[in-house]
Amino acid sequence: MVAGNLTRDEARERARLLSVQSYAVELDLTEGEELFESVTTVRFTSERAGAGTFIELADARIRSAVLNGAELDVSAYDPETGRLPLPDLAEVNELRVDADCRYSHTGEGLHRFVDPVDKSVYLHSQFETADAHRMYACFDQPDLKATFELTVLAPSHWEVVSNAAPDEVQELEGHRGKHGALQDAKRWHFPATPVMSTYITALCAGPYHKVTSEHDGIPLGIYCRASLAEHLDPDNIFEVTRQGFDFFHRVFGIRYPFGKYDQLFVPEFNAGAMENAGCVTFLEDYVFRSRVTDAIIERRAETILHEMAHMWFGDLVTMRWWDDLWLNESFATYASVLCQSEATRWGQGAWTTFANVEKAWAYRQDQLPSTHPIAADIVDMQAVEVNFDGITYAKGASVLKQLVAYVGLDNFLAGVRDYFNEHAWGNTTLADLLGALERTSGRDLSSWSKEWLETAWVNTLRPSFTVDDEGRFTSFEVLQEAPAEYPTLRSHRVAVGLYSLRGEELVRTKRVELDVVGARTAVTELVGEVQPDLVLLNDDDLTYAKLRLDERSLRTLVEGGINRFTESLPRALCWSAAWDMTRDAEMPARDYVALALSGIASIKDISVAQAVLRQARQAVQQYADPAWRAEGLALLASGLRSLVAGAEPGSDHQLAYVNALASVATSAEDLSFLAGLLDGTAVLDGLTVDADLRWTLIQALVSGGVLGEEDIAEELLRDSTATGERSAARCRAALPTPQGKTKAWATMTEGKLSGAMLRSTILGFMDPNHPDLLEPYGAKYFEQIVHIWSTWTFDSAQNFAVGCYPALAISPQTVARTQDLISAEQPPQALRRLLLEGADGIGRALRAQARDAAAAS
Repeated sequence: MVAGNLTRDEARERARLLSVQSYAVELDLTEGEELFESVTTVRFTSERAGAGTFIELADARIRSAVLNGAELDVSAYDPETGRLPLPDLAEVNELRVDADCRYSHTGEGLHRFVDPVDKSVYLHSQFETADAHRMYACFDQPDLKATFELTVLAPSHWEVVSNAAPDEVQELEGHRGKHGALQDAKRWHFPATPVMSTYITALCAGPYHKVTSEHDGIPLGIYCRASLAEHLDPDNIFEVTRQGFDFFHRVFGIRYPFGKYDQLFVPEFNAGAMENAGCVTFLEDYVFRSRVTDAIIERRAETILHEMAHMWFGDLVTMRWWDDLWLNESFATYASVLCQSEATRWGQGAWTTFANVEKAWAYRQDQLPSTHPIAADIVDMQAVEVNFDGITYAKGASVLKQLVAYVGLDNFLAGVRDYFNEHAWGNTTLADLLGALERTSGRDLSSWSKEWLETAWVNTLRPSFTVDDEGRFTSFEVLQEAPAEYPTLRSHRVAVGLYSLRGEELVRTKRVELDVVGARTAVTELVGEVQPDLVLLNDDDLTYAKLRLDERSLRTLVEGGINRFTESLPRALCWSAAWDMTRDAEMPARDYVALALSGIASIKDISVAQAVLRQARQAVQQYADPAWRAEGLALLASGLRSLVAGAEPGSDHQLAYVNALASVATSAEDLSFLAGLLDGTAVLDGLTVDADLRWTLIQALVSGGVLGEEDIAEELLRDSTATGERSAARCRAALPTPQGKTKAWATMTEGKLSGAMLRSTILGFMDPNHPDLLEPYGAKYFEQIVHIWSTWTFDSAQNFAVGCYPALAISPQTVARTQDLISAEQPPQALRRLLLEGADGIGRALRAQARDAAAAS
């Protein structure tokens, strides 16, 4: 059942009317597999006696509701919208709602999971953006903060974790609930929290494995499922956690405000992590049961620090409404990378990863038809759900990084400290943060805000120069471009770097830093300089803009210069520029593949290496001339075979190359090599074919028609874990037969899969090696998507809408079908946005394919 779609106007009106003091929530988790008892007592005041409002409780069976001692007519409750009317309020009110609520299997609300290893039950909550009312009755909007007191009845062998540490745990022998069987139970009582928003309240329960520690007076806990305990690496997690607390205490000037700090790795989580105050939840994939590259470990550290930064920015001080979601997410992203660069072993390499991963996400998102200003216009909850995107996170963080360069890091952090001190425990808007930064920096940020936060799209910067007979610059300008639909030309603080080959190294010989303003900016300091082998605009990655390389610079890279940089950041910026030129059809896809194969061995940063390999695969499968695709896949696979053979045994690069080879292997020879790795007849020194790598190899062999359903079933017996079940589902959906695709489609569209199983099935179904098998499902998608959107929960509907869009049917007909559906059905704005994004991807691929075909002629 879809929860109600609260609008901004409704939230504003309710916030003007109400002030909420406290919630007392009692939950009985012993009542069975589908329902749990939820009793909520909320105390609040009203500005006007006699006024009416509503409280939310999604998909529930309300037994009774008592407002100020009077029974309410619960037949007025609408389970479809999740709203219970509250008429005739007093100035001071007490509401008690007694209901049965439903466990979720989509990751929204209180999610229930059964571990296939030992049949243990695990629960975790996920309430962002407005799903707290799936667990208890509440006014579910961020600016109605209150205290929360929680009492939980749970099986006696469970751990129960919430925002506060429990102050009482009572044994109840032979407990019999209202609907449940006789069993031993415990009653956990959690004292009232500080005031907080509903979306950061939390509950996790089950026989979790627990590891504890302490740092600087803060009790620390790490939790995971018992069947994963042997794989948990608490020392590394605690180390990053301690480094984060020390750094944030120093730069934020306020101690961590929520007492204890627990981090829980929970099954079937539908996001990367969630910043519940004092009870942070993470995607369980961050418990590494198989070997991973350091890029994944670095990513986990960034995620840990991102959620920790939220304890101040988001939890202590919270946006008033979701228009300022970016304030939470962009700040946490910027702060986490700053902490990584200054307080962890990744050092300045963290900014290289940021440039290559986060900013690439931002550039991609910002060029979609759904682009929006960083400070977005969020009219309702469906609008915010699709705004957890590369603009809200990565573009915002990139712009904050530029703002820091503009006002100075010390001034920026001083302003942040003032902001925390002034608004602690309250709600704010963008103006509050900018005001604090203006006071500490002495700069007027109104024009900066208008340029960077209130406009959309990304500018492109190009070098333009002339040289004399001696090869010296006689003029040098930076050209700034913007499309007609988004014409804003911004002010950029950039560095221009000149790089020349010195022996075997490509080194920077000159750097000029300046402000780029308007369409043309002269760089007079470069006049008279000898034209170098490579000109790099935005050297040191100071601004947010797409870069273009001149012909000589691009030739330098393709002819081996990409291998010769002495620093990682300029190399990453060049990779980013080359990929963006490929996506914009300014560089043939086959040239990017050639560049990747010639330059990948020189990339020491494993996060950059893995990104380049993913992009090279996409270049072949989507951006290359279809007539060249088979040759391109063979070329990429051959290059990866050579890289695998030459890789240092046991290195991250060896593992990354094998994984990349598995994603592009289609020839009998390459598939035979992968089969040998799987069965042990082919051995690579230093490579352990562990559980996750086995599934990677099996999927490639299933996709290539070498293995089938019996092999998948046999591997699932070998790995009968939750990860094994998801991997098997992905492999079954990748079976390269019409029958296999028909079965996978039926399984997905029945709407009975958990969120995690749906995502895995989609990934297997949409195998890029099977465009012909997927052809019939484009029409089926357009026939069913509107119904699915209107009947599934938002997270599952969004996963299907994005994941099953016929992105591999690269033709004008797919774009036309999309437009026809939008015209005929007039779908909700959020779905319309996702459909337009899919069509835009088709259009981009068509332009890139035409450019690649032209290069071959």
